[in-house]
Amino acid sequence: MRTAVWLYLFLFVAFFDLHAQYPILTPFAVSLGAAPSFIGLMMGLYSITHLPGNLIAGYGVDRYGSRLFIVFSLAAAGVILVLQSKVTDPWQLLVLRSISGFVLAFLSPACMSLLARIAKDRVHQGKLMAGNGLVHTIASVVSPAAGAYMVAQIGFTTAFLILGWVLIGTATCALFFIREADSYKDDPAAKKVSAAPDNNEDDPDSAHAHKVPWIVYTLPIAMSCAQGILSFELPLMAKTQEAMLETGLLFSVVSLGALLTLSMLFLNRLSPYLRTLWGALMLAVTYFAIAADAPLPLYALLLLLGMAKGVIFPALSSLLIELSGGVRYGRTFSVLSIAFSVGAFLGPMLAGQLRNVVSPYYIAFVALMLAVSILPFYNARSGRSSAHFSRTG
Repeated sequence: MRTAVWLYLFLFVAFFDLHAQYPILTPFAVSLGAAPSFIGLMMGLYSITHLPGNLIAGYGVDRYGSRLFIVFSLAAAGVILVLQSKVTDPWQLLVLRSISGFVLAFLSPACMSLLARIAKDRVHQGKLMAGNGLVHTIASVVSPAAGAYMVAQIGFTTAFLILGWVLIGTATCALFFIREADSYKDDPAAKKVSAAPDNNEDDPDSAHAHKVPWIVYTLPIAMSCAQGILSFELPLMAKTQEAMLETGLLFSVVSLGALLTLSMLFLNRLSPYLRTLWGALMLAVTYFAIAADAPLPLYALLLLLGMAKGVIFPALSSLLIELSGGVRYGRTFSVLSIAFSVGAFLGPMLAGQLRNVVSPYYIAFVALMLAVSILPFYNARSGRSSAHFSRTG
């Protein structure tokens, strides 16, 4: 449990550092002379360069553990932020953000895999995943506003420099305080399963492993596409330092909504499948309301959007753990990260190219509704009984 506490602490610092950049990257790129289409390309490349990192992490974490990947990802991201404070040209920023996308791709699969391995049972796994979402959300509640405030007070250069050194310091602490899960170090069978081919169904050590159906990953693609659109659109509202502060507050409102539902611990007793499905439907409806200029304050709609995300993220992690059969956590969460990366690439790219034709929030709505419509087909085609999806825990 000590490992989980340290991991949560370092994750809080890392997520705080990374989310603090959300409201300031777009204004920073604009200050360098970047056009909206170029900013969409930059955000898309940041996400697409996650893919090779996700693939390496999937196999590497299963074979070598999570600790070194976590340390490397944090340290490399910190160095890139320090370099980012020196850029003077949009193309330099594009290159650094692309490299940053690659190195940060290791962080999420490594952390999720370590949390899954240190759990005592499925119920404990669900609580740890909910804890991860809670830490992530608490950090993201205050960090966007804090990042915007930092830039307003000290400027882009000093802000990126401070954020970079904080990440480097966090990586140094993680090297000494994070320990690999005992169940992984002491169980040769776990490593054997990790290294075994996916189609080796005759291997007794991998007999309990299941392939997660690809159709399940359509939802994280749609979710990250919608999130990418939101991350692209909101900062474009910032034309002045005061507007940039307001944008940071808007991002914080989304995280506050997620914090509200993550704090409702009784939700963890419900079926992960049903939480995922209904949360995604709520998310889609909220994006439609934003696109249709519903007669509600933007703050209220963003709060609802965050509440839906707070329902989905821990439920989706628990669902994938259940479907994976309890092994190959690295690969399972690696594919999840790949799905998020693909969606995060498509969202800003589509928003940058089509925002003069149609509201990007309509694109987010359509993507989410397609995923919500497809997901129930897995329940029908998988051959599993409906009771599989209604189990508590």
